[in-house]
Amino acid sequence: MPKEPDFVPEDTRTDQALELAGVASAAIPWLGGPLSAVLGGISFGRKIDRVKDVVDDIVADLHEFRSDVSEKYFQTDEFQDLLEATLRRASEERSEEKRKIYRDFVVAAIRRPGESYDDQLRVLRTLEELSPDHLRLLAALAQDPGWPTSSLGVGSPSQTLSKRLGGIPRYRLEELVADLNARRLSNLQSLHTTMTAHGAEDLRHAITALGRKVLEARPRGLKAPTF
Repeated sequence: MPKEPDFVPEDTRTDQALELAGVASAAIPWLGGPLSAVLGGISFGRKIDRVKDVVDDIVADLHEFRSDVSEKYFQTDEFQDLLEATLRRASEERSEEKRKIYRDFVVAAIRRPGESYDDQLRVLRTLEELSPDHLRLLAALAQDPGWPTSSLGVGSPSQTLSKRLGGIPRYRLEELVADLNARRLSNLQSLHTTMTAHGAEDLRHAITALGRKVLEARPRGLKAPTF
């Protein structure tokens, strides 16, 4: 049997990209222009389906969203550059869960315009280096302990995080914390130190300013960790 071609002709790829932009524009007119400009100038090849999934999810998330400030931001070169950089990364990402991270990064940028392009690009580059497990750990650090002021007892940050992350092994927790510290997303040093329940359960102070910005772009529906 003849081997099927492992490529998509250039004309077909362009048609697919423009069709995708047209569908998005029909659903959200103000988003169509930037998408057309970006998708019309990039060749994603066989990876266009990955981009389509991300764009479809962005459209679904923003279907009822309206903001004059955001709509003006969409027309800027900065937003189009950021959108292009994000979709390029999504097209190269095989993990569906990681592609959702890129989807939510774009949605967060649209819903909350105002960050400088350099800051947003730094967050995007950081997200590229992180795994979903890193983001789960950041979310666990950010969790409100929810205890009353009269809460007593002792514990350790490692016990708190292990509970919040479904029993993560000690070695894996140490690896993830070291990674976040090295990337200046957290500054948690006393992981296994015994302390008061208040100190062990309230770990929000361990997240850096960059870590908080990365958290804003994390997917809302990360699956349960599988360690």
